Amino acid sequence: MKLGIVGLPNVGKSTLFNSITKAANAQVANYPFCTVNPNIGTVLVPDKRLDFLERLYKPKKKVQAIVEFVDIAGLVKGASHGEGLGNQFLEHIRRTAAIVHVTRCFEDKNITHVMGNGIDPLRDIEIIETELILADLELISKKLEKLKRNAKSNDKKPLIEKHLATKIKTHLDKGYPARTLEFSACEKTILKDFFLITSKPILYVCNISENDLPSMENKYTKIVKENFQKNHIKVITICAKIEAELYGLSESDQKTFLKDLGLKESALNCLTKSGYELLRLATFFTAGKDEVRAWTIKRGVLAPQAGGTIHSDFEKGFIRAEVMNFDDLVRFGSEKAVKDAGLLKSEGKEYLVKDGDIIEFRFNV
Repeated sequence: MKLGIVGLPNVGKSTLFNSITKAANAQVANYPFCTVNPNIGTVLVPDKRLDFLERLYKPKKKVQAIVEFVDIAGLVKGASHGEGLGNQFLEHIRRTAAIVHVTRCFEDKNITHVMGNGIDPLRDIEIIETELILADLELISKKLEKLKRNAKSNDKKPLIEKHLATKIKTHLDKGYPARTLEFSACEKTILKDFFLITSKPILYVCNISENDLPSMENKYTKIVKENFQKNHIKVITICAKIEAELYGLSESDQKTFLKDLGLKESALNCLTKSGYELLRLATFFTAGKDEVRAWTIKRGVLAPQAGGTIHSDFEKGFIRAEVMNFDDLVRFGSEKAVKDAGLLKSEGKEYLVKDGDIIEFRFNV
């Protein structure tokens, strides 16, 4: 899971990045373009289920799933035409799986707003969205010109791609991102090779001040949520400044700090959960005396393909999967007790792996 953090300059992107990755290597300053190159941080995904498995099996090691955050320099109006080194920054976004769009929902006279005329999160969001659409328009126009030349051949693929590219260009010309288009299963497969920014799923993050805790709401966040949630686009609220204060604290001190502020979870927890939902990801586990490990897969994956995330031999030589439900393991307290209760299932090639499954794969190559 690779998430690209975008937004206008000075909205709190790098502060958020530093706090959730604990890297403290992304420049934070009160001026535009202090982040020139993308900062990349790999974060271990918190999962209480894996912690339980560690306590139960007492393995030699625990391996958590990971998420990669990319802090992309602040975009400005005209970025699609190279303003503020925009073209370079936009290419970094193309390499991510989803977009985390941070928008400023706090007032602070000491932090310059790049627009210089007050706080307006919807205006700021529209500026970024417009630049991403324009960047995709340039890309798809070039793609279409190439396809028009190749579509003269007898090969059906260029003709299908040309039809899809025309459909997307028409949509972008109207000012709509590609993600708001309906695509067939075949088109979705082809779309991956187009590398469009606006086809990526998006999550909006409202950055508030500590004065808005613990309600996590103000007049600006309400506007953003009302605008996007009616279209079923997820919006979350964080306070990057508070998250920065969590950096360096022990896990127990972080819990105490959050509790004192009236917060249920950190921004990292909230972002990773939202990222899994956004990309339709699930987690299954393998557990034993040597290791307990969390594995990330797409939802709806069959057992052999899930096994293939561990090793290609698991998929090639798949025989069956011994599966138990995490909640059953918690309820009965041991693998043996789950088995004795008849709840350890032997599943075949058509089994759809579920989030929270604990699996042992049987294979022969």
